[in-house]
Amino acid sequence: MKILFGTDLFYQNFAGSVSFIQYLAKGLIKDGHQVFVIAPSKTFENTISIEDGVTVYGIRSVIIPDVIYPSQFRIPITAGSNKIRTILEEVKPDVVSIQDHFMIGGKIAKESRRLNIPTVGTNHFMPENFIHYLYPPEFAKEFLRKLAWKDFLRVYKKLDVVTTPTKTAAELIKNLGLRNTIIPISNGVDLKRFNPKNNGQTLRTKYNIPPTEPIILFVGRLDKEKEIDELIKAFAETLHKIRSKLIIAGKGTERSKLISLSRKLGLSKDIIFPGFVPHVDLPSLYATADVFAIASIAELQSIATLEAMASGLPVVAVNAIALPELVHDGENGYLFEKGDTKNLSDKLVKILKDKNLRKKMSKKSLEIIKQHNIEDTVKKYEKIYEKLVKS
Repeated sequence: MKILFGTDLFYQNFAGSVSFIQYLAKGLIKDGHQVFVIAPSKTFENTISIEDGVTVYGIRSVIIPDVIYPSQFRIPITAGSNKIRTILEEVKPDVVSIQDHFMIGGKIAKESRRLNIPTVGTNHFMPENFIHYLYPPEFAKEFLRKLAWKDFLRVYKKLDVVTTPTKTAAELIKNLGLRNTIIPISNGVDLKRFNPKNNGQTLRTKYNIPPTEPIILFVGRLDKEKEIDELIKAFAETLHKIRSKLIIAGKGTERSKLISLSRKLGLSKDIIFPGFVPHVDLPSLYATADVFAIASIAELQSIATLEAMASGLPVVAVNAIALPELVHDGENGYLFEKGDTKNLSDKLVKILKDKNLRKKMSKKSLEIIKQHNIEDTVKKYEKIYEKLVKS
């Protein structure tokens, strides 16, 4: 089959949805399919390139000023352009799979209907992921949230099939009024790459962390909805009970503020900010850690949590949205309530101080993660695509 993905985020290599597209595309190519992507280009020009076997059509784009989003984010220019229609007519995909409803996703959905191409939409979206970048007054936030979901429904209600990474995410959009066929399919994780046998000693040596000093890890965008300040505050309490290190890996709008907070709390020597970690180095990063911690309030699944579990880590996560589907309280980790940094700290200390508990929770993480093998995810999407093509 010829499968074409559409996204406004393909070159922004810090979003979970980007990783999902790359992993899924890799699996589809391995199974003999041709994969194409329409995404923002890296310049003001329309481009064509080959990325790991994927033909990528770049739609000319402009960069958002740093004052709004200081992470090299680009906006595609689709208004008044027939470029997307031309690409679809040239490629003649058997099925289209959009990853969002914005400029490119919305335009592809519209043109696919015109050309009678079956279209699937995967939802990675929550308004909480971007509303704060608009800097709205408090009274306007709920209005903007409803407006954002309305725009999502405008595009996704016209699709043939909608997929989401979790049952929680499926219920969320169903309750908003989406009446399409909604199928929850895990984002998946490569269990061959992420596993407990990986060696993290190199990174311990790089950051001069003694082998006896446990490590708490977070991986992801350093943005407001990730609530990383709660991890830092909880870590300050944790240090009073056990010597440890906190690694906060990633880039984003909040990085400088988080570094300042670390200094203010006197934690500069104990918190490491390595910046964006390339995909090739991620398995070793997880292997360095003893526990994974996440306080994000807007996770429809969390690819980083999947990777941590596949690496055999216990997880301490906020009890929000879909994270409880991965973190079974008291089994492979613990849940804490948003804002309760004391409880977060207590749970981290409990895991770090008890080697037998860590082993038990590690074993449970590896058991749960078997349900999220990327190979199974690829097969499930193939079945959806094949069924749509035949109908």
